[in-house]
Amino acid sequence: MEIVYVYVKKRSEFGKQCNFTDRQAELNIDIPPNPELAELYVERNPVDTGIQCSTSMSEHEANTERIEMETRGVNHIEGGWPKDVNPQELEQTIRFRKKVEKDENYINAITQLGLIMEHCIKQNNAIDIYQEYFDDEDTVEVTEEAPSAKTINVFRDPQEIKRSATHLSWHPDGSRKLAVAYSCLNFQRAPKGMSNDSYIWDLENPNRPEIVLKPSSPVITLEYNPKDSHVLLGGCYNGQIACWDTRKGSQVAELSTVEFSHRDPVYGTIWLQSKTGTECFSASTDGQVMWWDIRKLSEPTEVVIMDITRKEQIENALGAISLEFEATLPTKFMVGTEQGIVVSCNRKAKTSAEKIVCTFSGHHGPIYALQRNPFYPKNFLTVGDWTARIWSEESRESSIMWTKYHMAYLTDGAWSPVRPAVFFTTKMDGTLDVWDFVFKQCDPALSLKVCDEALFCLRVQDNGCFIACGSQLGTTTLLEVSSGLCTLQRNEKNTASSIFERETRREKILEARHREMRLKEKGKSEVKDDELREEETAVDLDELVSKAEEEFFDIIFSELKKKEAEAMKKSKLQPSLKPEEETEGEEETEVQYQLEGLDEVEEEGSPEETPA
Repeated sequence: MEIVYVYVKKRSEFGKQCNFTDRQAELNIDIPPNPELAELYVERNPVDTGIQCSTSMSEHEANTERIEMETRGVNHIEGGWPKDVNPQELEQTIRFRKKVEKDENYINAITQLGLIMEHCIKQNNAIDIYQEYFDDEDTVEVTEEAPSAKTINVFRDPQEIKRSATHLSWHPDGSRKLAVAYSCLNFQRAPKGMSNDSYIWDLENPNRPEIVLKPSSPVITLEYNPKDSHVLLGGCYNGQIACWDTRKGSQVAELSTVEFSHRDPVYGTIWLQSKTGTECFSASTDGQVMWWDIRKLSEPTEVVIMDITRKEQIENALGAISLEFEATLPTKFMVGTEQGIVVSCNRKAKTSAEKIVCTFSGHHGPIYALQRNPFYPKNFLTVGDWTARIWSEESRESSIMWTKYHMAYLTDGAWSPVRPAVFFTTKMDGTLDVWDFVFKQCDPALSLKVCDEALFCLRVQDNGCFIACGSQLGTTTLLEVSSGLCTLQRNEKNTASSIFERETRREKILEARHREMRLKEKGKSEVKDDELREEETAVDLDELVSKAEEEFFDIIFSELKKKEAEAMKKSKLQPSLKPEEETEGEEETEVQYQLEGLDEVEEEGSPEETPA
């Protein structure tokens, strides 16, 4: 297409035409240089000048409208019957089937389709085109890329009054859904009008939750049933145990009675590996661990009191914060307490006192996370106060490995399900730390700032690639880690096992050394105590002897004074012709007698002969 512009002006209106001609140059003015003016300036040499060669660009932003997606379904029912046949009536359907089967066209069609179907079935039996030849082998890859993670999606609490995301649970089939429990853990400080609802999110739709769970009290912990993905178990703030069936709607399907439930909020719930798939147990800060069967939630089937003195007194029980149960060890379970002590228990013990096997103490505050290593169940991870610690069941006095003391409080932690040497921790400053103690032991392999508020909970997907983190304001962030953090490395199992064994031996040697030192100190203190006792007895003997001497001499002098007084009275009463001589003679004899008596007393009461 040719573009033509038509001028509608006259030529005379365009103005005078410019005519240019060549001519010689003319000199209008000539100014000679003045050297004096150069002295007023400083020469810049060299001179830097910036030149922008590229074209100048401008950046514009446009905020597009947010599209809200909604999931809808269609329920297909049985159809294809003629109008005169009611599919609900069995007799009519049988009569119609017999009529169709007698038709020759039906028989011919079935025989033709049967040959084709038989051919396809034989092909499938001969070669399985969907067979995975290398599915059983462990994929071992060595990746040299730096550890990294990226945000996939963010799920925000749709309520106006924000609550904390206290627990997360992945859908057992495919992990395409995520259940999030929302509650306010500030005692008697929950804002008015706060909702009790918790949600199930579809990972591909962060705009609206797929299912709303409506409990009677805020839910602190929420767990999918691994054998039935439609059933969820929740621990409520008022101590009750709630059970939902998503096929029946948002309301609670089963609820425990208040009289037989916990007296404090339920911080831990775990499903048991049973034949029925209906057994579970819960823990609370009231110091009780209860076993339940969701078919009958009216009362617990068994109760264990966390009294480490084995007296079964609820007043001395330790408040339970976290639970751990390993399916390969069906009789054992572990409880993390508010006092920083891990209690190892045996469910099949004969008496209640024997159910508490041993304790591990090493944290200064509540243990918010407790999990066994999925590859080596004898080693378990605890998260509390400012550190994360790795323990061995063979070393009870102290942990075999631990992180440095962080500036921010740790809130949760979990092992990687695919790598034995990797675990994750969350902190109050909104940071997610990824630890790989084969790669680096003093510092995390990756530290990622997820959000500005505190992170409260953490859950790793079964394939180890996706991590969900819940924050204080109810925001759940879905992260994807790099392939190096979710792929088993070469010889990693052997390396992790050797590290665990080495650190366990080291701790055992240190424990034995500490026992020897304690015994030596105890022996020294006993010797010192004996010496002090001997010194005290010696000092006491000297004091007793000196006191006895003083008392003895006091008695003697008092007796002598009495005798002198009696003698003076007798001398005054007796008449005599020569009173002066007789009195002088009597006084001399009495004084001599008294002195002799005093010498005898001193000889008898000397310290050498006086019995102690």
